[in-house]
Amino acid sequence: MPMILYVKLWCPWCVEAIEYLDRRGYRYELRDVLADAGAYARMREISRQPLTPTMEVGGKVLADFDTGQLERFLEREGIEP
Repeated sequence: MPMILYVKLWCPWCVEAIEYLDRRGYRYELRDVLADAGAYARMREISRQPLTPTMEVGGKVLADFDTGQLERFLEREGIEP
């Protein structure tokens, strides 16, 4: 199931999320919402808010999170690398 991570590259929480996923071997598509208006629109549509990071995977959405929330989300949803 594809994992999409919507970010603003300068956002410290986004940088932490990228590092967290990379260290654990997750494969994901990175979408910079400041460089891609379509990605920004999609993020707003699925999360109903403008904040990053936002993750979309398997029909589930986690918006405006830190790495602790990300870890709990991945565990709860049974999402592994």
